[in-house]
Amino acid sequence: MAYHSFLLEPISCHAWNKDRTQIALCPNNHEVHIFKKDGTKWTKIHELKEHNGQVTGIDWATDSNRIVTCGADRNAYVWTLKEGTWKPTLVILRINRAARCVKWSPRENKFAVGSGSRLISICYFEQENDWWVCKHIKKPIRSTILSLDWHPNNVLLAAGSCDFKCRVFSAYIKEVEEKPGPTPWGSKMPFGEMLFESGGSEAAGQTLAGGGGWVHSVCFSHSGNRLAWTSHDSTVSVAEGGKTGTVNSLSSETLPLLCVTFITENSLVAAGHDCYPVLFVYDSAKASLTFGGKLDVPKQTAQKGISARERFQNLDRRASETQSTDNDLNTLHKNSINQISVLEGGRNQCTKFCTTGMDGGMSIWDVKTLESAMKNLKIV
Repeated sequence: MAYHSFLLEPISCHAWNKDRTQIALCPNNHEVHIFKKDGTKWTKIHELKEHNGQVTGIDWATDSNRIVTCGADRNAYVWTLKEGTWKPTLVILRINRAARCVKWSPRENKFAVGSGSRLISICYFEQENDWWVCKHIKKPIRSTILSLDWHPNNVLLAAGSCDFKCRVFSAYIKEVEEKPGPTPWGSKMPFGEMLFESGGSEAAGQTLAGGGGWVHSVCFSHSGNRLAWTSHDSTVSVAEGGKTGTVNSLSSETLPLLCVTFITENSLVAAGHDCYPVLFVYDSAKASLTFGGKLDVPKQTAQKGISARERFQNLDRRASETQSTDNDLNTLHKNSINQISVLEGGRNQCTKFCTTGMDGGMSIWDVKTLESAMKNLKIV
């Protein structure tokens, strides 16, 4: 495992380039900083300054090498690298509340922006007028969109929101793509069609399968046949396409989980306010979701290679007077983890994944090393 402390400020969001040698991150303000790996060190090479509100979402289109950002200023920008400088292009989102999250589609010909305006903006490039335009998905969204993820077919879009719901919509744009074929989630996919919905409460006050709480993170599996999400009530849920209404949920003993991703078709990694990633295993035959164990390394390992300056920064960040106290966290991250991204292997056979958090740090986790450690501890 490798840990690097970039800043004193929390890392709000991040995104990687194609070969994983550069990372774009927001230091909890209106800027985006791009760091390049130089041996074992990370060197800042660019600063993107166009937003006048906090940047809330970043995504890097790896094949076309474009970055999209969105922010609390209700704007989104598509950044293109020209002659060594990142140039922004404004996207007209037509929203009156803060943008909260953004995701490129798999084919990188459009992207989705979730906002506090209770809608999702599906943005695509209009060649005739040489600008980015958008269409809105509104119904039946009743609150802020917190998370988005695209299905591998480039059409279906999963969204998690503050109305306790996880939904799957069709984001088919006839201007930029061919008519999609049928999927386990549905066959008729006009723009804005809702194909799946789970979570929230019924009128009688009973909670539906899928948990009750803000849906912080959503993630399709590599095949796109499964969808996972995490809710603020510490619930992790998995739904299978083709089995509408069949949701397998597990109420974990952790604090609320803020992010989740598939690392195989049957395995999930999630993290949040407990400051460490955890593993969940899904058994499709039994239709059950089980807790696989805590993923972390001993505290002494995490401290190796930290300079004196970084130690003092850590002390200042935790407002503690001594190097070690009874209240110190025995985890690599010292504050909440708010984003997980797959680095190598993809969602079907992930070998490395990355976490960033409110402690201003970034960790890279080796799945094989974690598996060996967990077996030695007889966790799995």
